[in-house]
Amino acid sequence: MLVKSVFAVIALLAPAGVAANVPLPGTGVTVQEQTNDPVRLSSYGFGTKRTYLRALTGDTFVRQKGFSEAALSPDGRRVAAVPDAYRAGWDSVVVTDRVAGKPARIRTVRKPLTASYASWSRDGTKVVLTVEKKVSGKWRTTGFTVVDALTSTARTVTVTGTAARAGFWWTPDGNLIAEYGTGLRVYNPADGKVVRTFPAIGLPTGPEDAFSPSGRQLAMWCPSSFVEQLCVVDPASGKIVRRVRAQPEALFGWWDESHVIAVTAWQGAYRLVVLDLTGKTKRVLAGVPAKTWRGDLWLHFVRDQ
Repeated sequence: MLVKSVFAVIALLAPAGVAANVPLPGTGVTVQEQTNDPVRLSSYGFGTKRTYLRALTGDTFVRQKGFSEAALSPDGRRVAAVPDAYRAGWDSVVVTDRVAGKPARIRTVRKPLTASYASWSRDGTKVVLTVEKKVSGKWRTTGFTVVDALTSTARTVTVTGTAARAGFWWTPDGNLIAEYGTGLRVYNPADGKVVRTFPAIGLPTGPEDAFSPSGRQLAMWCPSSFVEQLCVVDPASGKIVRRVRAQPEALFGWWDESHVIAVTAWQGAYRLVVLDLTGKTKRVLAGVPAKTWRGDLWLHFVRDQ
C-alpha cells in the first residue's frame, strides 16, 4: 500500500530505529519519530482555523489554505479536506487521489447545515462526516454524511436522539458509532438504523478511531463514577475490561495493540507520549508548549500498513 511504500523510502534513508526530528510549523513542537514506528503523524491543526498535511514523501508539513481540516485515508492514497466556506450554498468535501493527483469536490449538505470531522473507513473507500446545525446559537449534531471516495457521491442521513455534540466514526466492520447517553450507539451507515447500543461504558476519547488495530479493544473515557480516567472496553461483550491509571488530557488513537497515543500535562506544559495500558509513559514523542495545546491543537496519525 502507499503508506507502506512511502515509509519504506524513508526507512532506506536511515538505519532501523534511528530517530528523526520532525518539526511542525506554527506549533513550536518537534516530533521524534523512528523508522520502525507503527504509526506516523499525517496531519495536524488548530480547531478549524489552520490545518497542515504531511507531504507525500518526507517529513514536510504543508498548510492547506482554504480548508478547515484534512484527513489522510488509512492506505495513504487519498485525502479528504473540508473547505472553510460554502460554495453556492453547499458545504462540501474535496477528496484527492494523491497518486493520480485528481481532486473531486463533492457536495454534502446545504447551508446552514455543516458536515465536518472527516473519518475514513478502514478500507480507505469511504468518509463519514458529522452533520451539525445551529440551534439557539449552539451547534448540534443532526446526523451524518457518508461520502464514497470511489464514486464521488454523498448521502446524508438524519439521526434522532444523538448527543448534542456527538461525532460519527467507523467501526472496524464498516458500521458507524457515536456517543449516546453515557455510552455509545452503533448505526447502519445506509439508513441510520440502530445496530447496537453500549450503555454506561463512558464517553468517546475523541473523533479519531478509538478501536485498537485488531478491533478487539475500544478506548473510552471512564464513567464519572470511576477514579480512573481512561478505560478499555471489549466490543464483543460491551464490558469495561481495564482501567488505566493515567490522567491524559487527550487521546489520538492507538500506537499498537497495547499502547495509546496521548497528551499529558508535564511541568507547566504538555507532552505527546506513548502510554501503555498500566498508565506508564513508555516513550515521549514531543514536548508541547502550553500555548500551543490550549490553541485547540489536534493530531491525526496513519498506521504503517
